[in-house]
Amino acid sequence: MNIVAERFCVKKSFGWENQLSEKGRMVTRMFGVDEKRLQTNCITHALDINVKAGDIVYVTGPSGSGKSVLLNELKQKIEPDERMDLADVEIARDRSVVDCFGCELVTTLGILNRAGLNDIYSYLSSPAELSEGQKWRYRLAKAIESKRKFIFADEWCAGLDNVTAAVISYNIRRESKKGDKIFFLAGCSTYFLADLLPDVLVTRDLTGGSQVIYRDRNRK
Repeated sequence: MNIVAERFCVKKSFGWENQLSEKGRMVTRMFGVDEKRLQTNCITHALDINVKAGDIVYVTGPSGSGKSVLLNELKQKIEPDERMDLADVEIARDRSVVDCFGCELVTTLGILNRAGLNDIYSYLSSPAELSEGQKWRYRLAKAIESKRKFIFADEWCAGLDNVTAAVISYNIRRESKKGDKIFFLAGCSTYFLADLLPDVLVTRDLTGGSQVIYRDRNRK
């Protein structure tokens, strides 16, 4: 499938529908909030963006601002056989990392290197034997290898040191220039933005609001 310019418009609302216990009622009195007010207050996460082939979309904001909610809503807009979520990549136990890729060895090593795995111990261990940070990089390598057009990654580079995160972000920027994938990423950190250079930057706040910034100012 060739990716052409496409508009994604998603919206997700959350209301409060729980039953109050006695402790819960004590909490409402402490904060001066009654049950009716709890039930009428609703947080809505909404996003309207335009994307095209080769784009990187990065959603950022503080914890609890709805980044993961938006990423999941965007994912639901895409057919399952056209998308890949890093969180869904299988972690094999019965073969080495290099044997988990269907391409020839030199291509495999190139993909692993772009994902930040570049030592012999990582290559020859099973994915299950890798550290958590290495498993995340392995999943990213599988996404690079895949023929899926839409790649989703929450908690982008979380848990990685700053240098490694910057290098991987730079590599994914180069990968995106091939134009055969769109990357939907989310995370709290922004220090690697100069390396990632997202085409669409979405900043979130705790009230559910979004600000969309396009790298190409002519795009709306």
